[in-house]
Amino acid sequence: MGKFSGLTLAELLGAFSSNQPVPGGGSAAALTGAVGTSLFIMVAGLPRTKHGTDEERRALDAAAARLRPLRDELAALIDRDSDAYTSVIGAYRLPRATPLEQDARRAAIEAAMRAATEAPLATMRACERVMREARVIAASGAASAESDLAVGIELVKTAAQCAALNVDANLALLKDEDYVSRIRQERLGLEETIEGLLPYRP
Repeated sequence: MGKFSGLTLAELLGAFSSNQPVPGGGSAAALTGAVGTSLFIMVAGLPRTKHGTDEERRALDAAAARLRPLRDELAALIDRDSDAYTSVIGAYRLPRATPLEQDARRAAIEAAMRAATEAPLATMRACERVMREARVIAASGAASAESDLAVGIELVKTAAQCAALNVDANLALLKDEDYVSRIRQERLGLEETIEGLLPYRP
């Protein structure tokens, strides 16, 4: 299977709407975050700034430079999430005819579910870092692009919320209570931090 992040837009939409289990919601969350981040980079790169100062231009250029690798990370998470869920499917299909096979299958499922949990958690982490830069762009970006910035904010916020849904769904299937507690605590912390970073309120 080719990398989803390298498909044309039409091909990617076709993949999302197919009857295959991947790409799914976690990949869609990562894609949404990448699109929102791209809007921030666009606003930061516009010739005009909010007040036309050199300080604003430097702040916007620096923010854009920090956002580009985050956009690429989110794009890569489209594939990482799909690969992780494919591994989950493979683990569930392992043989379980003997006690030894059953033990191996349980261990494989647990390991695959952890990877499937950590992919959307990584999307949330990236969205949190992106939102920090959104505050810089909101303070210095051109007023004429305020609607573009607002759409980007909503997209990145939604991406994090959708990734959180995937984290929760996977945590419900894991057996390691310490691991589940630690990841849930981080997920809640990221959600709270992102909410606090929002430059605009709907």
